[in-house]
Amino acid sequence: MATKNRQPASSLNAERIRLEEDARRAKNWKRWGPYLAERQWGTVREDYSEDGESWNYFTHEQARSRAYRWGEDGMLGITDRECRLCFGLALWNERDPFLKERMFGLSGPEGNHGEDVKECYYYLDATPTHSYLKALYKYPQAEFPYEKLRAENRKRGRDEPEYELLDTGVFDDGRYFDVFVEYAKGGPNDLLIQITVANRGPEEARLRLLPTLWYRNTWSWGCTHEGCEVKPKLKQVAENRVQCDHATLERFFLEVEGERSAGAGTADGRGKTEWLFTENETNAEKLFGGTNASPYVKDAFHEAVVQGRTEKVNSRQQGTKVAAHRTLVLAAGESRVMRLRLFSDKEQPAEVFGGNFAAVLASRRHEADAFYAELLKERPLPAAVKTGEFTMPPLPGSEQTNVARQAYAGLLWSKQFYHYVVKDWMVGDPEQPKPPAARLTGRNAEWEHVFNRDILSMPDKWEYPWFAAWDLAFHMIPFARVDAHFAKDQLNLLLREWYMHPNGQIPAYEWNFSDVNPPVHAWACWRVYKMTGPRGGRDRQFLARVFQKLLLNFTWWVNRKDPTGKNIFAGGFLGLDNIGVFDRSKPLPTGGALAQADGTAWMAFYCGTMLAMALELAETQPEYEDIASKFFEHFVAIADAMNRLGGNGLWHEEDGFYYDQLMVDGQTSPVRLRSMVGIIPLFAVEFIEEERLDCLPGFAKRTRWFLEHRKDLAGQISYFSHDGCSKGRHLLAIPTRERLERVLKYVFDEKEFLSPHGVRSLSRVYKDHPYVLKAGGQEYCVDYVPGDSNSWLFGGNSNWRGPVWMPVNYLLIEALERYHHFYGDTFTVEFPTGSGHRVTLKQAARELSQRLVGLFMPNASGRRPCNGLESRYVSDPHWQDLVLFHEFFHGDSGQGLGASHQTGWTALVTRLIESGG
Repeated sequence: MATKNRQPASSLNAERIRLEEDARRAKNWKRWGPYLAERQWGTVREDYSEDGESWNYFTHEQARSRAYRWGEDGMLGITDRECRLCFGLALWNERDPFLKERMFGLSGPEGNHGEDVKECYYYLDATPTHSYLKALYKYPQAEFPYEKLRAENRKRGRDEPEYELLDTGVFDDGRYFDVFVEYAKGGPNDLLIQITVANRGPEEARLRLLPTLWYRNTWSWGCTHEGCEVKPKLKQVAENRVQCDHATLERFFLEVEGERSAGAGTADGRGKTEWLFTENETNAEKLFGGTNASPYVKDAFHEAVVQGRTEKVNSRQQGTKVAAHRTLVLAAGESRVMRLRLFSDKEQPAEVFGGNFAAVLASRRHEADAFYAELLKERPLPAAVKTGEFTMPPLPGSEQTNVARQAYAGLLWSKQFYHYVVKDWMVGDPEQPKPPAARLTGRNAEWEHVFNRDILSMPDKWEYPWFAAWDLAFHMIPFARVDAHFAKDQLNLLLREWYMHPNGQIPAYEWNFSDVNPPVHAWACWRVYKMTGPRGGRDRQFLARVFQKLLLNFTWWVNRKDPTGKNIFAGGFLGLDNIGVFDRSKPLPTGGALAQADGTAWMAFYCGTMLAMALELAETQPEYEDIASKFFEHFVAIADAMNRLGGNGLWHEEDGFYYDQLMVDGQTSPVRLRSMVGIIPLFAVEFIEEERLDCLPGFAKRTRWFLEHRKDLAGQISYFSHDGCSKGRHLLAIPTRERLERVLKYVFDEKEFLSPHGVRSLSRVYKDHPYVLKAGGQEYCVDYVPGDSNSWLFGGNSNWRGPVWMPVNYLLIEALERYHHFYGDTFTVEFPTGSGHRVTLKQAARELSQRLVGLFMPNASGRRPCNGLESRYVSDPHWQDLVLFHEFFHGDSGQGLGASHQTGWTALVTRLIESGG
């Protein structure tokens, strides 16, 4: 559905025009994109084992020879939105034991901090219609150290850092290739591909380059919903051209630019192209001792190129997988270019290469620049700001633009075709062995209605190549700036009947759909709604659609996650994997139950957002006034329970902080651990304007009646007009002004939560004095862990015990700005605590924003904190402008940790840059 606030086409740049055409379905500009996964192996979808150990069932080694059931993966590739025809890079440095066709990394059991990609690659640019894409892969000229990476990480303990590819020495002396890939669209079904290879080493080096095109295997399983009963075919029809035929995709051609000598003074020499053909089918003989369906199988290019067994490729020049094999010999410092073009029969260009190719590529690059110049409106940050032990210098707008462009590129490149039909996965395919019987009652068995076959925003296309509900909600905030239509579609998609459970639960993530993520979906819908149009011109139809389905989800939360019926919620780990004393997804070792400060606060946050949405809809549809009243009462009840239940509720008056409460054998005691759990209650803050009450007399009457007659509930919440500052505005918040001030003293204390790079998830006071809880004759200890997790208790590489996380920092900044909007300049805090320097809450939010932006900016020594101490990122011109957007950041140094390409929620930094933070 197109938005109502569309600008005239004449006022839009070329990329905005393409977005408008795609939204109106006038032109299918987004049909092709970077939708190819980086890792399909090791996923739940491909796991047909009896024990559910997906990492061990389908391994990286098997991926070379085994056809996937539910998707495809490749290097820096593209595909159509149904992942029928795929394109990606394959490389060989003539030293590796096998072709480099996909990103290598450690599986969860192999890494000393869980799963971890062990490659150096960077998303450099992208437009939202994927009319232009650019990425970089750094490929060592020495043998890739696969086994060294495995062995060293296996040897290291949880208290040691991960052993990375850069640590192995394979990039020393610049002995590697920079492989740039660029895609540009001449039309919706006309894709220009330019691959540029640069030898960064001091000597001549050889590289085998194999751009590869293949069809996803939909014909081997007997499934009925793919619409592909006829096997597709690729065949060579001219010296440099391959014809592509598929039952549900029109005819396409892949053409490679012919051999040509380099002109004088250029570095554009091209070698002869050799077409290699095979089938995208499992090598059953090699893997399982079985019989192959065809003599030509998935790993044939490896056999032909690396092993010299040319009989393994189809000499008839046809199949379902093809590579354009070219040998490059590059002098030291030399670059070579290889150009290809993939186009439909209907969009065949008059000139495939030559001037037309160069002109289209140059235009798309220029249009990408114009799109982001308009979006970002470059401006420098304010003068240097002293932030504890880190001083951020004034920064030029160009540096901010570099970071923002790469953040948006990562966000856009992380869109992926995601296919998972749970019922088919459980019962198996007609032409394949049946899955183990335990599958019918095992993982995701209660989600057999789920039918995923969509383009989705992934947290990280290697480490988390599946959707995660609360991650996706955060992704859509920066997405709304570049592609509002996609942002709204994604948020609505997770609420559709083939995703949302009939009971109202939103699926969490592939590993366990039933797990519980923080309920931030409504907040994302509300923010995207407000971001995508001025008041009076917003997409009310979108708001109404999502609101109705969010009502179902809210009801699920109330019915399932309030075990005592007293408005105190306990939802499991709620995204904060190991921030607490116990694994909150499992029964407590002490017995009893845990009243969660964060779980309860998230529900107040949910209530406040639903109230705001209902009031907005009630402006034109009075029937929403009734439900608005209901959410107002819900909010008051939850806030009151947090503040007063059993005395002070989850508030600890002596400490001035919100804590979880442990309830065992009728006894309740606070878990006095200062963590993000006690800061999340600050997030639940909304306004009700007096003028809106005047327009909604029914809601106003019921609200005032409630406040007058239920003073027992309303006494501890902030609902009032502040003298002289917010006349005509009412505040709904969990903490009173005095409690807000007390919590913020901890938040802005550099000995507690405030780091040079944002707010930590656990107080630093536990570094020297760990928190100890004694219960049931046992001691449970929590210490400050600013980097990777030092415990396997909560699984994988998750760690909330100290690092800085972008999403919760973003929500805190937003809350501070909203409190300032109410209290104004009369509310000031020390920043940092104990410094004597007092600022307004708006200024505090800005200072916090600057610390977060500073994670990615070069400091006075040229070092970006996110890149750690690696000297290449400071001194080497081929590395120093490159930025990675990690899952979380070291609580003291700011080094990026966890998933290295989690540009989804970490792309929230673009919003801080754009707001001048």
